[in-house]
This record gives sequence, structure tokens and C-alpha cells, in this order.
Amino acid sequence: MLAGLSSDAGFVFGWLITGSFGLFALIYAFINLQKKASLMWLKAASTAKKKAWKKLNVPLSPHTWVEESASGGDPSTCCVCLSIVYPQALGARGFSRSSVYRCSVCGGVAHLNCSRVAPMDCKCVAQAGFSEVHHHWSERWFNMNDDPEMSAFCFYCDEPCGIPFVDASPAWCCLWCQRSIHVNCQDKMSEKCGNVCDLGAHRRVILTPLSVRISESEMLNSFTEEMIASSASRQIKGKKNRKKHGGNRCVNGKEPQRCVAKKGVFNVLNDLLALRDSNVEKSSDQSWSAAKFVSNKVVPYEFPNQMIDIGVKKYTIEDLPKDVRPLLVFINSKSGAKCGPILRRRLNMLLNPVQIFELSPSQGPEAGLELFRQVPFFRVLVCGGDGTVAWVLDAIQKFNFESPPPVAVLPLGTGNDLSRVLHWGGGFSVVQKQGALSSFLHDVDNSAITMLDRWKVNMTEESKSGKQKSKFMMNYLGVGCDAKVAYEFHMNREENPDKFKSQFVNKLRYAKEGARDMVDRACADLPWQVWLEVDDKNIEIPQDAEGLIVLNINSYMGGVDLWQNDQEHDDDFDHQYMHDKVLEVVCVTGSWHLGKLQVGLSRAARLAQGKSIRIHLTCPFPVQIDGEPFIQQPGCLEITHHGQVFMLRKASGTDERMGHAAAIMADVLVDAECKGVINASQKKFLLEKIALRFS
Repeated sequence: MLAGLSSDAGFVFGWLITGSFGLFALIYAFINLQKKASLMWLKAASTAKKKAWKKLNVPLSPHTWVEESASGGDPSTCCVCLSIVYPQALGARGFSRSSVYRCSVCGGVAHLNCSRVAPMDCKCVAQAGFSEVHHHWSERWFNMNDDPEMSAFCFYCDEPCGIPFVDASPAWCCLWCQRSIHVNCQDKMSEKCGNVCDLGAHRRVILTPLSVRISESEMLNSFTEEMIASSASRQIKGKKNRKKHGGNRCVNGKEPQRCVAKKGVFNVLNDLLALRDSNVEKSSDQSWSAAKFVSNKVVPYEFPNQMIDIGVKKYTIEDLPKDVRPLLVFINSKSGAKCGPILRRRLNMLLNPVQIFELSPSQGPEAGLELFRQVPFFRVLVCGGDGTVAWVLDAIQKFNFESPPPVAVLPLGTGNDLSRVLHWGGGFSVVQKQGALSSFLHDVDNSAITMLDRWKVNMTEESKSGKQKSKFMMNYLGVGCDAKVAYEFHMNREENPDKFKSQFVNKLRYAKEGARDMVDRACADLPWQVWLEVDDKNIEIPQDAEGLIVLNINSYMGGVDLWQNDQEHDDDFDHQYMHDKVLEVVCVTGSWHLGKLQVGLSRAARLAQGKSIRIHLTCPFPVQIDGEPFIQQPGCLEITHHGQVFMLRKASGTDERMGHAAAIMADVLVDAECKGVINASQKKFLLEKIALRFS
């Protein structure tokens, strides 16, 4: 009997194994079938667009190609030849004719050769002179999933889109409003209600292309680019024809007339390029020779890693509607986990690429602020860490706006303390979820204005006979062990930037430096080498202190609340606020103490509150200001109030109703200024009062 039971169990087990393999095979086949069907639908939508594009009176623009650096991943469809594009193999070296390029504006993918002859069908970012924006229907080359409800159903018939197994039509997506529509429904909608686009759910933060114009000095560049692109296309097609019908042979030692005419056209193009190059300065390492396109044959060359473009277009903004609040976006691609390129591509699709600027050592925030100088009501979104926010705030102050724009933060750094205080989150992963970036833009549009104190730090060195250097502080200033850990982390990141591409790994390396400092205790003599003065009063520093921290906000080192307003204390200090023109001073007893503060197992010692703080150093000490560390020589650090700036705080949590009320009142004040009821200075004064009242 036992033998029979064991044989039955083996029989059942065998059937389970066989059934499992069969189920996995069915799932695998279904996934492959779905991928093939999706590619087939994408090809059908592209073919239908080429036929219908002649009827659509939509301004067009050339693509902005960027080399796809990511290896692996799913294959895509080339937007030119409609064949499958496989990601570049990992470890590929040098130039490859099968390199993959993606348009940073529309998300289209193309082979290297196809990108040279791609049709000029990307969305046009500058449409000044047109009366209205038209839907720019295109294939969904890049699945963003930023607004799944809007992209899942047809804009016209409300039926599902993108289900190949259902008897329905392929779908397009508008590159401005992000709405989807069946190809069969587009003609019906155009006949019934036209092809006018209202820019969708983010119309208030999008810089409408109707108000953007290419400056006159760049008109020649655009004309030249179009002629070069069309010439290259004709050359490649001609090369294919010559392979079929034979090459251009000389007749009696002479070239055919069409070759002579073609050379004349190329000479004109070369003259135009020479004229353009005499007016525009370009560095040799970032430029690429357009003459390679206008020679007698197309010469293979290596594309740079940057965007493929001839020069940088210059734009002007004019006749902006009064009911919009366009968003000026700054992205620091080197912050934290270095998610800047991916974020820029997604924002280029949701917004107008003209309003997005990437910060670099060669281009600061001044370029974007200069473009928006004449825009009366705009907001700023800083995508980066606390250091990037300080960089942008410094630039805004230099422009001396009559009504400075409020600033929101999308956290890309390591600590992101200011972003946490303003309720925008502690990292980019917060906005990486499905629909999160679209929701983030909605939250920015409906955010409340608050105030943030800015402090000036005058640094005087004894060896330089009283010569001062100045920096600005908005979060905190640290002297001692915490600054030493930050300094060592900063130096390691400067030496090996490729090892610091993950926010989680960055925190682990930060903890490693803290553990090393616990052994070294390089700042153990701080109480005898540092002298603290608050509001002209000497403050005694505990003998076990290894670090002093001056606070303006209630978040430090990635979200640690050192002042702890909500806890009971045996002193009579006031609560901490980021807009009360008062600073708080605490001390820590070493890196081990900092670690316990991170997990809530200890408290920082509260020393003082004041409006003016002096820290005297008798020997070199590591100092950090808003996460930017350096070594301060013997001298004095004097911190005084410099002013206040407008910031945008997300209306969420317990104060969501209060935040929405403040946001509505701010809109009312802006509308009142538009109608001439109040002026800019009165609006600024009232906004300050509202921000302080609802903070």
C-alpha cells in the first residue's frame, strides 16, 4: 500500500512539474505575442501618420538626437525605417554604425544612419505668429506612464487605447497635451471640433509655443540646418540609386551638369556655415563639422555624446497670456544619483523644452532667468540637491526682480533637507512611480508660497589681515566632526565621480566616513579651539562636544530634526521656524552621536538661539555650509540675516487645507496685479504676510 501511495505521489508531482513548464511556456508565448502586436500597432500608427500628415497644418521641427547610453533593455522601433532597434551591447567600444539614438523631445528612437535622414516631424517649440496651438499627433515612442488615465482611453470616443487583441484602431498621442486618440477617430474629431490643442492638464505651467520666437540671428542657422538635412537625405537616396543603376561616370572627361549644380549648392551651404561660424563661438570638443554632410559623399563619423545640433538656438518670449504661470526648470545632472538626463527627457515631453535648462560649469541659471526676465508671473523648479537650490537662489537675487519668482524643489541630491521641509520628499524615487511626475507638476501648480530666511556668512582669516569672503546659508552650518565627514565624502566623490551614482550607495559611503571619524576623533579638541558668541554673548561649549551646528531649518543630514519642537525640553528656548529671522545652535559629541541621532536614539544638546552668531577659530577646522564642505583657516565666521526668499511648499498632510487656501489667495493676488488693482510691490508685501500667516 505504501508503494502505491508513493507511486501516486510521484505521478502527481510529475504532472505538476509538466503543468508548470507548460504554463510558463504559455506565458512566455503570450508576452512575445503581445510585444509583436504592440510593434505592429506602432508601425500601423506610423504609416497612418505619414498619410494623414499632409492634412494636418501643424508646425514641425527637426529631432534632437541624443546617444542612448543605457545598455540592455527591451527593443524599440526605429521611427524612420520602422524596424526593430536593439539596445547597444554592453562593453561596445568605439564607433558603431548600429548605435542607437533617441530624440530628447518626442522620445523617438532611430539607428545612426536613420537619424541622419529622419523626417522633420518633431514638435515645434517656437510657434510665434500662429493664432492657436494644434494637436501634434504622433506615435507613443516612449512609454512614460505619467498620466495613465489620460493615455489609456481615446480622447474622442472614450474607448480603450493600445489593446491590439481587440478589434480597434491604432492610437496616436499628442506631444503637447499627452491625450491619446484612435487613428480612425482623428479625422472625425477634426471635422467636428477642429484640431486645436489646449495643452492639457498642465496648461498653466507649460510655456505655450505661441509665445516663443527664434531670435532673428538664429533664423539663418535654422534655414541652413534644414538645407543640410535635406541634402544629406538626397545624397543617401542617390547613393542607393547609384548602386542600382551605376555611379556617375564622367562623359568625355567632364562631370554631368547635375553634379556641377550640386557642387554649387554645396558651396553656397559652406559659405552660409562659414558666415554662421564667424558669429557663433563653439568649442572644438563639442562641435561637429557640418561639412561632412555637404561633401561629395556622406563620410562616416563618430557622433558626440551630447545633443546633435548646429549651435544653440536663442529664443525670446513675447505676448504671454496673463492666466498662465509658466515653470522655469533647472536640472543639475550631477546631483545625487545623476538622474538628470532621464528627468530632462521626461520633462521635455510634458513641457516645452525651451523652459528647461541643464546646469553645468559652463552654463548657470542666468541663461534661463535672462530668458524669463520679462515674464511677469513665473515659477522656478530646481531639480537637484540643496547646493543647486542655493546656486539658483543666488542667481535670482542678482537679477533683482521686483517680484521674485517662488522656487519649488524636485530632490535629486543626497540629503535633500530643504526639500523635506517643504514636503517635496527626500529623493527622486518619490516621483519615479507611475503617474508621479505628472502629479508632481500638478502639486507645483497648486502649491502654497512660504518664506525662507537666508543668512550671510562673512569669513575672516587672521593670516590675511581682516580680508573677508562671503557665502550664503539657508539650511545649516556645521563646524567640527560633521563637516569633516562631509569633507571626506566630498573629496572622494570628486576623485571618483562614477562610484557615486546611487543615493543609497552615497549614504553608505557617508556612513563609512563617519565610522572612520569615530576612530580618529580629529575634532576632539573643539571646545578649546572654538569660541561661540550669540547676540554678543559668550556661550559655553560642553567639553565633550566635537561639532557645532547652526540651524535654520528643522532637517539635517537627510531628515534628522535636531531642535525637536515636538519634544519636551528642560530649557526655555522658543520653537524653531525657517522664517523667524532667528538661528538655533546645537552641539554633538562625535560621529557616533550623529549615528544615534539618525535612528532617533539620542538628542542634540541645545545651546542657544539668536539673530547674530560669531564662531571664532584658533586653528584650521572643517566647515560645511548647506552640505558644501571646506577647510576654514583660523579666523572668524560671522552669520547675519540677509533677507527672505519665496519658496513653494507642497500642500499635504495635516496642513493640506491651509496650504490650498494659501495657494488660492496667492492666485487672487496675481490676478489682482494683472487687472491693475495692485502693483508688484503691494503684491509682494501681501504674499509675505500670507506666507507667514499660513506657514
